[in-house]
Amino acid sequence: MDWGLILNNTLAWVFMPETIAYAIATLGLAVHFGYGGLLNFGQAGFMALGAYGYAISVLTFGFPWWGGLLVGVVAAVVFALILGLPTLRLRADYLAIATIAAAEVVRLLFQSTIFDDYTNSADGLGGYHESFRSANPFPPGTYGFGPWTWSATDLWVRVFGLILLGLALLVVWLVMRSPWGRVVRGIREDEDAVRALGKNVFAYKMQVLVLGGVLGALGGFVVALPSAVVPAYYLPSLTFFLWTILLLGGAATIFGPVLGSLLYWLIMAFLANVLPALASTGMIPGLNNPSQAGNLRYILVGVALILIVAFRPQGILGNKKEMTFNAR
Repeated sequence: MDWGLILNNTLAWVFMPETIAYAIATLGLAVHFGYGGLLNFGQAGFMALGAYGYAISVLTFGFPWWGGLLVGVVAAVVFALILGLPTLRLRADYLAIATIAAAEVVRLLFQSTIFDDYTNSADGLGGYHESFRSANPFPPGTYGFGPWTWSATDLWVRVFGLILLGLALLVVWLVMRSPWGRVVRGIREDEDAVRALGKNVFAYKMQVLVLGGVLGALGGFVVALPSAVVPAYYLPSLTFFLWTILLLGGAATIFGPVLGSLLYWLIMAFLANVLPALASTGMIPGLNNPSQAGNLRYILVGVALILIVAFRPQGILGNKKEMTFNAR
């Protein structure tokens, strides 16, 4: 096996747009669950709205890239309001079912031929990159070194994604240390006690849902920057990947989603390179097909997630006290 190539391919994922986008979207999930106690299994729907809002605005209505970004954010806010009004009075399992169903409705609407003129149904959308790339401040050329070598366009996508990630971290850090954030954490621990103090629990939950949804839309926007927008990408499994990242890094932490996303994609990239190589040399009994061996990584990640939940539910950066509300 070429360990140099495997290491190079693995380290390249440190600054991949997907790694950055998943960190932003998972940060939104941390706002929902880690701080607000909302069991949201529909974050993929918010990501789809961010990506499609951007792509449709640029392709159909001729918006500049920043206008498309704003449309995606507004779409996420509207979706959060529509989703939250009938569901935020639900708790735990019922809220999870409602959110995953709502996200699937969003995906199927984008996939439907009813809106084919705008969404291109199952084929998705592409060719919306010109406006964003024309704003690139980096002159043409090659940048970086080793596994982190990019063209000017690739560098611009990563730099802008990191800027969004930095702003998202700053906003969440500030609001969670404000009086608003303390009320939100109080609702997570015991919403009846907070309600008894005269606080409008429903309004706070709605604000939490909107803030986390906007972060999910920004993650969807970053995912859409280097590639196409395809509805098959926003399956429920996407939300489960985000949950894996959240639990890995720490649910009620600011930097846990960043660390979780980084570790998740490094592990996935490493296994995607190592397992087929091992299968081709016959070192994995019963698996001689490299493509089948590559799928084994999902099984290994699933087992790792079970172990994390069983032995360290607070995640790598989490505080065990922050997770005691889950036991109630």
